[in-house]
Amino acid sequence: MKNPYGDMDPEAFRSAAHEVADQIADYLKELESYAVLPDIQPGDVKSAIPGHPPELPQAWDDILRDYRNLVQPNITHWQHPGFMAYFPSVASGPGILGEWLAAGLNSNVMFWRNAPASTEVEERTVEWLRSMLGLPDLFDGMLTDTASVSSLLSITAARHAVPGLDAREKGLAGTALPGRLRLYQSEEAHMTIDKAAIVTGVGLEGIRKIPADENYCMRPELLDAAIREDRKNGWVPFCVVGTLGTTSSTSVDPSAALADICEREKLWLHLDAAYAGTAALAEEFRHHFAGWERADSIVVNPHKWMFTPFDASLLLFRDRDQFRDTFSLVPEYIRTPDTGEVHNFNEYGVQLGRRFRALKLWMMIRYFGSDGMAERIRHHVSMAQEMRSWIEAEPDWEMLAPTPFATLCFRYAPQGVDDPDALNESIMGKVNKSGDIFLSHTKLRGRYTIRVSIGNPRQTMDHVRRCWELLKEAAS
Repeated sequence: MKNPYGDMDPEAFRSAAHEVADQIADYLKELESYAVLPDIQPGDVKSAIPGHPPELPQAWDDILRDYRNLVQPNITHWQHPGFMAYFPSVASGPGILGEWLAAGLNSNVMFWRNAPASTEVEERTVEWLRSMLGLPDLFDGMLTDTASVSSLLSITAARHAVPGLDAREKGLAGTALPGRLRLYQSEEAHMTIDKAAIVTGVGLEGIRKIPADENYCMRPELLDAAIREDRKNGWVPFCVVGTLGTTSSTSVDPSAALADICEREKLWLHLDAAYAGTAALAEEFRHHFAGWERADSIVVNPHKWMFTPFDASLLLFRDRDQFRDTFSLVPEYIRTPDTGEVHNFNEYGVQLGRRFRALKLWMMIRYFGSDGMAERIRHHVSMAQEMRSWIEAEPDWEMLAPTPFATLCFRYAPQGVDDPDALNESIMGKVNKSGDIFLSHTKLRGRYTIRVSIGNPRQTMDHVRRCWELLKEAAS
């Protein structure tokens, strides 16, 4: 007898799933028929949704129709090849399929006993990624949701490693340190490090931001001097955060020099390679990361420049026991009789419940191959270098930062312009209104900077040329 309180019938699910597959395939095929930015105002979508939930079941066809009319056309289309803002965050076909399968399994990867295959696929996938990035076997790791959480976990582990500081048991208020904790980062570092300092009790005042050089890279000699000065003034230095591919300019802090300092001063070195770490898939770009194998922890986000559906952040750490000691709690209700070498991933972070993120990555790596992924990275860098050559050939345009990867920072700066910031803001606004291309900006040395970030496997040189044409049209 049919259960009146059950789920969607398997055959009804099968039919609906085919419709959803067709819907997504059509969307990916027709992406360029959409404006990258929808022409809507705040509240337009919400006002079209009833204020009260339906009391009675609604037909699947009606639900899917509302999705087609209300949701799909009114998002910012990150999948669009004209999306060149921020950093790429693109879901590839095999990644999407892997996400579907993971949702069907609904495996909660807390510990080995309740997710044996899921746990071991994650273990192997992390090993594959570590190898593909050229990092040594001594690194262990796991997948988290975002770099924000990966960095937070790393800074918490760094705090746990401070001699004489038992914040895990006593909290910061119960410690007997001679001074306050000090964390160091470049002035170009991402705000997520500041948030990690807030959460871990270091506080914003506990951060010391080290000036960057003309290429926006942290100056190690100033870091060295700052540590010495802080020790004299009663601070307790404990962690340095280097950025390998900053958000504004994609500058790369000197990993080897930072590692030298951290080893001498006995400080934890965390490297934020959320965006640019993926470039290490191609061996010729690994020189940018020389020395990162000496870090205590590293974060790389496959959901940025590795075509992985959001979310998937790779956290690697040198000392597995250190991470486990920081976070492990095993109450009786999750204790298991397992013996042998197993990963209970809940013991390495703050989450108990964890999504099966590894499945989509495992499937993607197999579908594209490590060489195929590296070739896509090379292609994106090549397209960015081609566009850079066009900008440099124009006397009224200027590059504002190096282009080590696939993100360009530049502006229009003709002679005699009183307010170049307002001019470039206007140019970018006109480009974004075209619907063909969407760009974002930053400020470098106080100058309004247009950014073009390439990294979508659906992008071709035609899209890059269209971007440049629209920029020149807007400038003229």
